Order: sequence, then structure tokens, then C-alpha cells
Amino acid sequence: MYAAFLSDRGVIKLSGEDARTFLNGLVTTDATRLQPGAGRFGALLTPQGKIVADFLVTEAPASDGGSLLLDCPSALAAPLATKLGFYKLRAKVSVENLSDSVSVLALWGGEPASTPGLAFRDPRAEGLGWRILSPSHAAASVAAAAGAEMTTEAAYEAHRIACGVPRGGIDFHYGDAFPHETNMDRLNGVDFDKGCYIGQEVVSRMQHRGTARTRTVRVAFDGAAPQAGAPILAGDRQVGAVGSSAQGYGLATVRIDKVSDALDAGTRLTAGNVTVRLADPDAVRGLQKKTVA
Repeated sequence: MYAAFLSDRGVIKLSGEDARTFLNGLVTTDATRLQPGAGRFGALLTPQGKIVADFLVTEAPASDGGSLLLDCPSALAAPLATKLGFYKLRAKVSVENLSDSVSVLALWGGEPASTPGLAFRDPRAEGLGWRILSPSHAAASVAAAAGAEMTTEAAYEAHRIACGVPRGGIDFHYGDAFPHETNMDRLNGVDFDKGCYIGQEVVSRMQHRGTARTRTVRVAFDGAAPQAGAPILAGDRQVGAVGSSAQGYGLATVRIDKVSDALDAGTRLTAGNVTVRLADPDAVRGLQKKTVA
């Protein structure tokens, strides 16, 4: 089993008697179902339904204060904490950015020998692994206690890409992507049966009408991976853009209708001078059928 310290992740703490209902009224995941030892995936959206910040969230055990802890991109931790503070109004909740004192560990490739109170299985994809929130000074000892060998962030990035899980800031841009475009609906990031939250009407409409024409898909490269952001072409027609990559594989954001047309026509996909192959072309065709239906 492997572990990596994720330097690009921060932690926000929500505490107070209204913390659960407060968060539940804002974000895509059902915060009423949070419990210690389990994690949920969600996002705060704009009123237009685009992602402001995505995060993993868990509830701390009563022995650790029973607060809610959000594992989010470190670059967004301070602005997200500020925005949550703006929304709280008279709710009995406090918002703290703990990013300077709490670290995020990713574990994968097996089951941990032991799990501390702030450990939970990553809910986004089977096999993605575990997350542990730990005091920064204790991260290495926590990994050792879990029976994990410390490795690099790059190794975890390769694992994340292999699992098909997008990363904000490289696979999509915050403020410019809908949850469906980043596969949040397929990664347990949207609860369609919960109560109202910011941006819900747009997300529900895309779900029920099948209007999500852009998706993140797994790809492979016949050559050196292009830089993130490189356009993917079918002939001279742009059909998507390259995202993160590692070890010859990557993620890409594509227009599924245009890519399906290219597949049916036998048109080669390229980014720069590199051939781009879809890891699962039949799945892309399936998404196109659902969108048209």
C-alpha cells in the first residue's frame, strides 16, 4: 500500500450546532448523511450551476470535536472559507481554515492496517483509495501506522488519472464547468434527491433533460503527452482539450457528440502531432445516445 502527502490540498473546518444544515443548504452533496469514518464528495456552485470549489467532506468523531472537515484545493481554501462565512448570516456555525496545521494524505493499493478517526474511503471511484486528515507534523507516522509506504505526489497523480477522476485547475477550470462536465454525477458528487442548494435547478435540468454535451474521458497518447490545455482535433475541427496526464495516459474534456461523429467516420484524433485514443470509445458512444435521448 502507498501513501502520498498532497501539498495541493487544504482543510476547512465547520463547527457549531447548525454546521450540518448550513452546509447541506449550500452544496451538491447530502450533508445530513455525513458520519465519522465516511466521506462524501460535493461542490459549491454558482447560481448558474458552475463549480466554485469541489471537496471531500467527513465528520470528525465526537472525541475530535464532531465538526465537519472539508478536504479542498489549497489554493481555494481561503476564498472558500471566506465565501462560506459570507453565507452563514445568523447560522450558529464557525468557519476555520486549518490548511497550515492539517495535512491531507492519500492512501491506495490496499487496505490500511489501522485508520485514525479522521480517515475515510474516497467516495469518488472504487479503487481510488483512502484519505487521512492528519496534523502536518504527524503525517509520516500516520502513514506508517496504516502500513503504507510513502511515495510521491506524482505517483498518486498517475493513480488518480488511471481511475478517471478529474482534478480542478487542470482538467477543468473553476467557475467555468458544470458538475456533469466533470463527471460529478458519476463520481457520487451530486445527490439528486436532496433538498435545495445553490445552482440546483440548472444541475437537475441537465440531469433530467440529458443536455450535458461535454464530458471528461480517459485517453491514451501515442507519443509524449501534450501539455494540459492543448486542443484535441478531429481533422481540423476542435473536439476537446487535453487535461492532466501521466505515464502515457490522461484525461481530456471532449464534446461527446463531435467525438462520436469522429469515431463513426474513422477520423483520427490528435493533439499537436500526437495521436489521442479514447480509453473506452463505446462508453463515449453510450453517453452520446443518452444525450440525444
